[in-house]
Amino acid sequence: MKFTDQLAAAQRANDSLLCVGLDPEPAKFPGTWKNDASRIYEFCAAIVDATKDLVIAFKPQIAYFAGNRAEDQLERLMAHIKRVAPGVPVILDAKRGDIGSTAEQYAREAFERYQADAVTLSPFMGFDSIEPWLRYTDRGLILLCRTSNPGGSDLQAQKLAGADGQPGEMVYERIARLAQGEWNKTGQLGLVVGATFPGEIARVRELAPTLPLLIPGVGAQGGDAQATVQAGWRPGAPIMVNSSRAVLYASSGSDFASAARAVALQTRAVLNAARSSSSQGENEATRAR
Repeated sequence: MKFTDQLAAAQRANDSLLCVGLDPEPAKFPGTWKNDASRIYEFCAAIVDATKDLVIAFKPQIAYFAGNRAEDQLERLMAHIKRVAPGVPVILDAKRGDIGSTAEQYAREAFERYQADAVTLSPFMGFDSIEPWLRYTDRGLILLCRTSNPGGSDLQAQKLAGADGQPGEMVYERIARLAQGEWNKTGQLGLVVGATFPGEIARVRELAPTLPLLIPGVGAQGGDAQATVQAGWRPGAPIMVNSSRAVLYASSGSDFASAARAVALQTRAVLNAARSSSSQGENEATRAR
């Protein structure tokens, strides 16, 4: 099944726009697991088991595993998710960006070693840094576009030169156009846009009306869920609103998994309410026309 089909199926099955990010920090683990990197798999698997029926996707961040010499635990975790939640796509958050044979090896790592359904990529080296990944025609490639960090404006919000020396579109707008158009050879490209910039989410959605959007920044980073969904969600154009720390570390006690489930339930409800409101607004606008 292609990544976009997986997303649509997971959204229907779990009635969810919520993506749970798996960013394990042993210093924040509960009880006797605290500071024990050998428990990364167990901690993340418990979160997965507690939330697997509430999410549109899971998103493990590879650096949290590699930084703790836990790549083998990431492999086990990916296999666990495939086993207990086969309908939920897994996005490997790796933000790779290179060319040629190096990109080919990164793609093998993500899609063959870890069996990811999608991966995050940096597009700033151009199409030839994306092309090797496109050979995996059913997998999702989610390009950094307008990120949630304040420093993202240093490049992403810069104006390109336009015709006759006039200011053109911003860098992030150009990325959105390319991803919606000539780069999207497999129909499986998506974009990362930050929840801290709802105006830019709306602009990206205007330029890329059908692409999946991965939207970090809701929860601990302070993004507004209502504004995020209203800006990005459209019928047939999926969004994955990511929450990591707020779910993973909802409790520092032995009830951490049930606490994570409670936060995921609440977040899913907020996102669904915003989707319903947005859908109602779309219907009213259509009737008015």
